[in-house]
Amino acid sequence: MSEDMWELRLYVAGQTVKSMTALANLKTYCEKHLKGRYRLEIIDLLQHPQLAEGDQILAIPTLVRKMPAPIRRVIGDLSNHERVLVGLDLRSIDPS
Repeated sequence: MSEDMWELRLYVAGQTVKSMTALANLKTYCEKHLKGRYRLEIIDLLQHPQLAEGDQILAIPTLVRKMPAPIRRVIGDLSNHERVLVGLDLRSIDPS
């Protein structure tokens, strides 16, 4: 895995259970797999709805990996560990 800085954006809609769960799960993954190598931006679409268009956000919560390229997206509360790691390209699914 590259030692480059990771830029992540989490799009949420207020303080809903799903949004708070996604944020907590994301912080756990980042501290475990990217400690000291990530920058996290939280965008609340209730406060800034115009920002959804730039990253083509159609559902929330949505996590967008801006860097390293290519851009990747993971939708949902990020509770499925394997899906998040594969979605962010932190780890491939084990074929066994």
